Parts: sequence; structure tokens; C-alpha cells
Amino acid sequence: MATKIYTKTGDKGKTSLIGGTKVFKSNIRIDSYGTIDELNSFIGLLSDHLTDNALKTILKEIQDRLFTVGSSLACDPDKEPLMKIPDLKEDDIVLLENEMDKMNEILPVMKNFILPGGHVAVSTAHICRCVCRRAERLCVQIMETGSFIDPLVIKYLNRLSDYLFVSARYIGHLLHVEEVAWKARV
Repeated sequence: MATKIYTKTGDKGKTSLIGGTKVFKSNIRIDSYGTIDELNSFIGLLSDHLTDNALKTILKEIQDRLFTVGSSLACDPDKEPLMKIPDLKEDDIVLLENEMDKMNEILPVMKNFILPGGHVAVSTAHICRCVCRRAERLCVQIMETGSFIDPLVIKYLNRLSDYLFVSARYIGHLLHVEEVAWKARV
């Protein structure tokens, strides 16, 4: 018989951080790793819309790193977790930078703000970028409260949102989708 997924322990609006501390589900840490989970799901959707294996491989790597980020955020910063939580590494950020540099070598120089759209994969990449920025803002709020957050988490999310923007443009390029320049109303 399969293990039941429901425990009923959260029926009163509380859940546990790794370490056992009970917090309300509205807690900033819960919101932050929930947003990371949302981002991870959208990245899976983005990958499902792509045929480029190199991009899909990088997105799978990013999904793995997002599980690392989520695990870090789910830990009670005042307690040592019993299980080993993987860490982000500076190399994870370098990977994103190197991938952006490769894509930018092919892309035309951007002369205007561009509107998201033109293809479902391009639009999905922009949704990923927006959710990533929201996750970054939540993590900055954690830092502002004085609660511990690994500085690499914020740096990684900042770089990831840049990567997702460049990826949206690159995906459009691969799909021969013309970028739509934003023209401000006068």
C-alpha cells in the first residue's frame, strides 16, 4: 500500500521547518521556498516546451540547484539540521554567467525594452524570470529581518533571473520569433 501524502498536521495553518520548529504557513521562509518550488515547476514547463537539448540540460541543472536553495530556506536558521543539506557553490553562479555569455555572442544587441511573448516557450521563460525575481525579493526580506540566509542564495537568484531573461531572448532566436520592442506611448 502506498504511503499517504496527507498528514493533517498542517490543518491549523502551521508547518515545520527542517529542525522541527513550527511556524505559520504565512512565514517568510515558507513563502520563499514555496516560491522557489513554483519557479522550479515553471522551469519544468519551460523545458517541456523546448527541443534544444543543451538548454534542457542547463535547465535540469538549475532545477537541481533550486532544490538546494529550497532546502536551505526550509531550515530553521537557529538549529543545526540532522541531515546534510547540499550547499550552493560559486561555480553554480559561474555556470549561469558562462551560459549567458555564450547566448549573448549569438544574440543581437538589445536597443529597446522588449515585450514578453511571441511563442509559448518565450513567454514561459519570462514567467520564470518574474517568479525568480519574486523569490529573490522574499529572500532579501529574510536578510533584512536579520534572519540568516546564505548570501549565495540571493546572488544565485539574482544571476538566475538574468539568465532567464537572456534565455527568453535566445529561445526566441532559436525559434525565429521576432522580438517586439516596447514603444512608450507619447
